[in-house]
Amino acid sequence: MAGDPVTGREPAGAHGEPSVASGEPAEAHGEPPGGPVGALGEALSVVAAGPAGGRPRRRVELEPDTVERDLVKLVLTVVELLRQLMERQALRRFDTGDLTEDQEERIGLTLMLLDDRMTELRERYGLRPEDLNLDLGPLGPLLPRG
Repeated sequence: MAGDPVTGREPAGAHGEPSVASGEPAEAHGEPPGGPVGALGEALSVVAAGPAGGRPRRRVELEPDTVERDLVKLVLTVVELLRQLMERQALRRFDTGDLTEDQEERIGLTLMLLDDRMTELRERYGLRPEDLNLDLGPLGPLLPRG
C-alpha cells in the first residue's frame, strides 16, 4: 500500500492494525485504512509532541463544551486590542489639541462605555483581563501590560 502523499508515512490501520473502537482491523468494518480518526490522531500526536527536543507547544483546546467561551475569548481579545489602540490615538489627539472640548467629551464617554461593556462580557464568560492577552512566543504578549 502507498504511503500518505503529504507525509510519506503509512496510514494508521494499514497492515491490519487494530481499529480504535473494536480492536479489529479497520478494514473489517469497511473503514478505509487509517480513516479520518487515524489521520486526526496522528496529526494531534505530532502537535502534542512539539518540536524535536523542545518543550511541547501550546495548542488549541478542541473541547465542544468550551467552544462558545473560547470564541468569545478570541473576539474579546481582538476588541480589546482595538480599544487600546483607539484609546492611545485619542490621547495623542488630546495632547496635540486637535479636538474640540465636545469631541473630547464624546470620545472619553465612548471609551468608558466600551471599557464597561468589555468588563461585563468578560465577567459573563468567566474571563480575566489577562486571559485576553495572547502569548506570541518570541514576540511577547499581544497586549501591553498595564
